[in-house]
Amino acid sequence: GNATRGAALVASRSQGLCVLCHAVPGVAAPLQGTLAPDLSGVGARLSAAQLRERLTAPERFNPDTLMPNYRRSTGFDRVAANRRGQALFTEAQVDDVVAYLSNLR
Repeated sequence: GNATRGAALVASRSQGLCVLCHAVPGVAAPLQGTLAPDLSGVGARLSAAQLRERLTAPERFNPDTLMPNYRRSTGFDRVAANRRGQALFTEAQVDDVVAYLSNLR
């Protein structure tokens, strides 16, 4: 994955949406969320495989999580017609986000 592209996805308030719930290094404090764990140092706490699983199966860690499954493409309510049947991230985008998060030490 490409960590630079991953950083842009994580910080995006329109595509990745991570910053809506998580504090993200390098993003202005007023634009960060506080609903989920701070991502500072996450690469030191979790392996790349663990990060990938949290992106693609967050419900395994917390059945009541607000975090979406970024690879799921079905079972959503109120989805725009042009997004129906699409996952939130492509596999390449998951790779990019994992690369970025792995570098947060």
